[in-house]
Amino acid sequence: MRTRRLFQRGRLRISSAMHTRPALLALAVLLAPAAALAQPKPAPAPAQAPAQAPAKADGPKSIGTFQDWQAATHTEGGQTVCYALTRAKTAGAVPGRGEVVLTVTHRPNLRDAVAISAGFAYAANAEVKVEAGQAVLDFYTAQRSAFAREGAKTVAAFNRVQQTTAKSPGPRGPVADTFSLKGFTQAYAAITKACPPK
Repeated sequence: MRTRRLFQRGRLRISSAMHTRPALLALAVLLAPAAALAQPKPAPAPAQAPAQAPAKADGPKSIGTFQDWQAATHTEGGQTVCYALTRAKTAGAVPGRGEVVLTVTHRPNLRDAVAISAGFAYAANAEVKVEAGQAVLDFYTAQRSAFAREGAKTVAAFNRVQQTTAKSPGPRGPVADTFSLKGFTQAYAAITKACPPK
């Protein structure tokens, strides 16, 4: 199964610059398509499509590391997808929790898709509040991910501060996750250069 292969550290091939964090890149590759589907409307996530063979995707290629952020590209269906990501600096304690990752993705038909992989499954219709300085940004959820309702507004807020905190309902009570935004502006510029608007 493709998802299982992505998370097996021995099988993911990436450039030497990104060798130390293969799980993050694999996670970002999985997050990017979900963010693209979920971003346009502040409505509940659509039902999953029937199971089908996954589209062929080339592995991630590093653009660079910018303080606490990494930037990379991958090819999916002949199209280049660019994304920047960071791992939570502090994450709320949830038993059995997976990695907590914040990702911003550019696709040919969708820009500024901002997503958080929570490392646990959200309850149905859960909402996440992301604080970036004075801005409080709304994210909605689908399974193990949360998506910004307004991607461009979220990116603008991230450019003005040094960290952001996501507050969400967890399986056993409220959860707060903090992400560094040091290097975000440079990582965002790198993915914008690699995937310029059309």
